Amino acid sequence: MKLIIGNKNYSSWSLRGWLACKQAGLSFEEILVPLFGEDWEAIKRGEGDLTPSSGKVPILWDDEAVVWDSLAILEYLADKVGRDRFWPKDDSARAMARAMVAEMHSSYLSLRRECPMNIRTRHQNVKISETTRQDVVRILGLWAEARARFGSGGPFLFGTFGAADIFYAPVVSRFITYGFGVPGFAESYMQAVWTHDWLQQWIAAAEDEQWVIAQYENVPTL
Repeated sequence: MKLIIGNKNYSSWSLRGWLACKQAGLSFEEILVPLFGEDWEAIKRGEGDLTPSSGKVPILWDDEAVVWDSLAILEYLADKVGRDRFWPKDDSARAMARAMVAEMHSSYLSLRRECPMNIRTRHQNVKISETTRQDVVRILGLWAEARARFGSGGPFLFGTFGAADIFYAPVVSRFITYGFGVPGFAESYMQAVWTHDWLQQWIAAAEDEQWVIAQYENVPTL
């Protein structure tokens, strides 16, 4: 099994796919393709492992099976190793976790556009739009509800680390990078995610990368 990912400093969707593979507990080969490098357009147009996804990452190959899109990768792996490894056992908790993951997968476009993931950088006095502010408020509200209703079993959204934490991990990174003030419960949750062994592995690799994507480095400040 092999997982093709983009730059660890910038590629939030790659982080989700990678965390899903780690959560599955299966052995996999990691192949990193630098996004927007000199050969990026040629790589996307060429014949090869990225062809099924039209050049998008992450993409998972498992023998003859090929899966692209982070949520599809997570669900494919859940089918292989057991869904309880990713999703809460309780019906109500699982329902909320699925809804939160689906919302993360399809929403918060303003936050993504204005505050791209950039693990190595710290910004102060970032200027965000009202739409992005609403995205942040919505996410914090969902975190609060999940923690209050279903988080008694541990420090993560539904107690133990799972699919919801995998999908909101890049949001944790964004909140740290752009210096967003958050309530105490959110600080505690973010600390649990940020210090998770797998996140620490990813962060260390991101900090060692030499590639710089200029469009993800410049953000407006107050």
